[in-house]
Amino acid sequence: MTGKTRMTATERGEQVLAAAVQAFAETGYAATKTDDIARRAGVSQPYVIRLFGTKQQLFLAALNRVCDRIEAVFREAAATDPNPTAVTLGHGYSVFLAERELLQLLLHGFAASADPVIGEQTRARFGQIYDLARELTGATPTEVRRFMSTGMLLTVMTSMQVAGPNAVPAPWAAEILGDLEKFGD
Repeated sequence: MTGKTRMTATERGEQVLAAAVQAFAETGYAATKTDDIARRAGVSQPYVIRLFGTKQQLFLAALNRVCDRIEAVFREAAATDPNPTAVTLGHGYSVFLAERELLQLLLHGFAASADPVIGEQTRARFGQIYDLARELTGATPTEVRRFMSTGMLLTVMTSMQVAGPNAVPAPWAAEILGDLEKFGD
């Protein structure tokens, strides 16, 4: 006996889902193969399919993981302030700057939204994030639109590696980020 503990199916599923988040973040929905996800997770490709059904269902699970994380970060940020505002939620955004692959996967979810099933789920989850921001802050639609727009700008800039850890210096990016800090956006 080697003393090695076998993983439960739940643990294996989490391992496969983490590998899927990484793979889909790097290469998107269309270009990612379930074989690559299986290799990353150290399991067989048929096992990936047994756990998640189809590549599309695995992508949706990965996308839901990202959206769940966004919602959790916003809830955690709101819990630190008795009267949370969009700025309060925005402070939580620094978490995503360090978790770049989550933002990349979110962008791939938007890009894959021409697929009817993926599009429906992506729109629903984005709407839930919007609704959560309104619920947590009591902000007006205009204030939440501005908050969401700023978040999307930061998502794109982080994906381009001009914001967040190890950012590539770019004068235009520094100007935008400086402007956001100046106004507490």
